[in-house]
Amino acid sequence: MHTILVSGGNSGIGLRAAREFLARGHQVVILGRDRRKGEDAVASFGDAAERASFFPVDLSTHDGVREAAGRVLAEHDHFDVLLHSTGVLTFRELRTADGLHPFFSVNYLSRYHLTQLLLPALIRSERARVVMMTASIPPSTQADYQRFPTFEPFSFRHDREPIQLANHHYAAHLARTEPSILAGVVNAGAAKTDILRMSPWYMRATAKVAGPLFFDSVDTSAHNVVEAGLRTDWDAATYWPKPGNFERRTPIALDESTKDRVVGISRDITGA
Repeated sequence: MHTILVSGGNSGIGLRAAREFLARGHQVVILGRDRRKGEDAVASFGDAAERASFFPVDLSTHDGVREAAGRVLAEHDHFDVLLHSTGVLTFRELRTADGLHPFFSVNYLSRYHLTQLLLPALIRSERARVVMMTASIPPSTQADYQRFPTFEPFSFRHDREPIQLANHHYAAHLARTEPSILAGVVNAGAAKTDILRMSPWYMRATAKVAGPLFFDSVDTSAHNVVEAGLRTDWDAATYWPKPGNFERRTPIALDESTKDRVVGISRDITGA
């Protein structure tokens, strides 16, 4: 039985993945900001709820990530899988308590920070897996990192790619520095989930009307993250571009100097 931590597992794709992990007999720890959603999620697991737990945490801030790591490490000495399914989608100019844009702090930096804090627990597993969900962002994408990490003022059109591609850089960093850990990035596709709650009204309206035609199902979007979490027949670092197709994957090969810069800045910001 694996011990699996799912950040953002109280709704959407993360919740669907958590259900599948439980159905296959594993133990699941869920992190999420909304206490009610988290408690409702655990209650919905039925008999499997005895193998599930939920921690209400705010992963948008450094202090919130540190608190989350401290709480889960107080109860678990190792993790076999760490699935990062947290995400926000907003075009607005917002800032967290740390002065960072939430699209950056949630969709990338919290993943780096939490994983770094949990490395001792991951290394205790024979072959731990770290899986990060993003929107479609092939490793070949040419992203501009001149504004990284402040992104002031935030421009979704210009800043989405370097933020999401930072997940690839971190996966490549883990593959180089922690050879016992498999690290990968999964394109979660376009599923209609709670991530749309902060998006413009026209995007929510479009999703409501056209969702059945253009959106992936949550089951399809969760397939590759579940498989990557439970299987070890893949190499770090790997990217899955097509939701629902685990066999279609590509190695993550990136510019070393950019990778080192991204990871170095992340280390300086978080201290981890």
